[in-house]
Amino acid sequence: MTSPLLPATPPPATPPAGTAPTGTVEAGATEAELAAIIELARARGARTITIGSGRTPAATATADAIVTCWTRSGGSVRDMVTWPETAASWLRQASRFCRHDTDLWVMTGPATGWAQMTRRLLWSTSWRPDRTLATAAIGTAHALRLVGPQHVEGLAGAAADGTTWSVTRTHLRSPAAGEER
Repeated sequence: MTSPLLPATPPPATPPAGTAPTGTVEAGATEAELAAIIELARARGARTITIGSGRTPAATATADAIVTCWTRSGGSVRDMVTWPETAASWLRQASRFCRHDTDLWVMTGPATGWAQMTRRLLWSTSWRPDRTLATAAIGTAHALRLVGPQHVEGLAGAAADGTTWSVTRTHLRSPAAGEER
């Protein structure tokens, strides 16, 4: 990876199969998705998390819902960081996201902003995808292609229906469904 910034390219006329068309409204997390995120975090032995999200209404509502669910389950939130869809570098947000000693990072938000933030995290911080959980908004082949699955190996998360997914070197895998995308 040579730069944390994605190259400026026009969006495809037709979105790739399995991705949301440009201009669709991002949905907030479902109850099943939130429960699965909390269960994944607990299964990893987490007590503290830092939450990062895009700034869309759905992303911030999802981040707030994760805070509520996590603290109700006895967990502690170290910080909540938001990032814009477009920025000069995302360095300030990435530095803040990794500032605290935390057991896990949790991420949500639209694909483009998440990808830019993730590229900055990889470029400039000690952030590790294998210590990160993400919501369904990020667990798509489209979102992962923006960063490259080889760069986020170990990233895991929950789909809207509560099933879990993880990233291997070249695939987005949903073990519950037995599928690779």
